[in-house]
Amino acid sequence: MSDLLQSLSMSASGMQAQAMRLRHASENIANADTPGYHRKLVTFRDEVDSGRVTTGPVQLDRSDLTSIYDPGHPLADETGHHDGSNVDLVIEIADAREAQRSYEANLRMFDQARQMTQSLFDLLRR
Repeated sequence: MSDLLQSLSMSASGMQAQAMRLRHASENIANADTPGYHRKLVTFRDEVDSGRVTTGPVQLDRSDLTSIYDPGHPLADETGHHDGSNVDLVIEIADAREAQRSYEANLRMFDQARQMTQSLFDLLRR
């Protein structure tokens, strides 16, 4: 019985971690055109004792910002350039899709464990 409850806990922690990843991918996509915006990265840690997955601290991607030539922009310097963001929409959409699929896999695992627990309770009631 404890193995079924542990699998529910592991699946739930996986869903929470992927939801956090999806949230940050959405924030990155929303801020892709924000000048000076650095992409947020989510790291994962596994808790060895419990088998759960947790998210580590959110980190900012320190890769170079894109330089955009727009002399009419209020943030433009004397050369007409200003800093854009370092968000690549293709990467963010791929990350969001991967997070969604991982979330769905954890959800199926959670549902399977829930059904097995329910079946066990039904057998014990007889």
